[in-house]
Amino acid sequence: MNKNILHTGVQEFINKNMNTDIVSVLLKKVTFEGVSTKELVQQIEAKKKCESKLPTWFQTTGIYYPDKLNIEQTSSETTAQYKANLVNGKSMIDLTGGYGVDDYFFSKKIEQVIHCEINKNLSEIAAHNYVILGAKNIQCIPENGLHFLEGSTQKFDWIYIDPSRRNDAKGKVFMLSDCLPDVPNNLSLLFDKASNILIKTSPLLDFTIGKNELDSVKEIHVVAVKNEVKELLWILEKGYNGEINIKTVNFNTERDEKFQFDWVDEKRNISHFGAPQTYLYEPNAAILKSGAFKSVGNLFGLKKLHEHSHLYTSDTLIDFPGRSFKIGKVIPYNKKAIQQLGIRKANITTRNFPESVASIRKKHKLKDGGDVYLFFTTNNDGNYCVLQCSKLH
Repeated sequence: MNKNILHTGVQEFINKNMNTDIVSVLLKKVTFEGVSTKELVQQIEAKKKCESKLPTWFQTTGIYYPDKLNIEQTSSETTAQYKANLVNGKSMIDLTGGYGVDDYFFSKKIEQVIHCEINKNLSEIAAHNYVILGAKNIQCIPENGLHFLEGSTQKFDWIYIDPSRRNDAKGKVFMLSDCLPDVPNNLSLLFDKASNILIKTSPLLDFTIGKNELDSVKEIHVVAVKNEVKELLWILEKGYNGEINIKTVNFNTERDEKFQFDWVDEKRNISHFGAPQTYLYEPNAAILKSGAFKSVGNLFGLKKLHEHSHLYTSDTLIDFPGRSFKIGKVIPYNKKAIQQLGIRKANITTRNFPESVASIRKKHKLKDGGDVYLFFTTNNDGNYCVLQCSKLH
């Protein structure tokens, strides 16, 4: 951490050039004692990435920014606040602290938070920012979190871990045992130090694989922002052997969409199928990732178009956690039928359909955009069809 970057003149230059082309900044002959042009560019690029992702950091004077890759990998304030609402108690240790966004929000719910980060420079940056942000109950330890935990005699209310995938695991099926720290092989140590464990994983992790690798899984949270799944959260409770509850949330500009179900119920439920009715529903990305294909239809009393289409329909409009449409026409999938629609511009979605959106656009000369929504899918008779819809807000 280069503290010269925090000098007033340097900070003024960074703020003044937030919207300047980076090449122009590199070409400027800027001279600040002890600060290179490369470092200035790194601060500008990283801070710019925080404007919408980490507004608290962006808007606070005196914040130090790490490499922009660290910003890309860290939680957003939206997802960090969500995680903080899952925990409570007096003490928590984060074994993989990183830039420290999660711990800042944990510190608002937990009396004492320990931030472990093996990268000493990143640990120093996090510690500096906590002082600037007024988070006085976070202790930064520049050490391997697992090693620190092994040597500690303290018992914690919560352990938080955000394992990173090992480089030599590329191309393999994503498993927690391929990550650092290796959570499955250290569960006995973790449960010896805390009764509650919160694990953040990539959305790529398969639920069944994660469940089989872990013990005492109580809840799985699927967190999406603007219909993009950002992370999976696994809550483990020592000795728990009940049913796993799955909670999904999609943070949208207009509203937060929440849905939950028990894993065992999804396996027991039976879908009800039917032809397209008046309204069409497409579950949000969090629900689709959770695999609640039967549960979501049953809870809202909807008919499903096909077992693998994951599109639902009803004659009565409902408040649905996803996109809702009014169906105008339903036609068989063929060139003549599409031509007769007289459409030149449409928003296209494919579900359980053999062709890509790009292929459909090219074949039928359909431009992107407009107010018409076309769903290319398979109906319950196994036939390809197209649903012409208008979006409901």
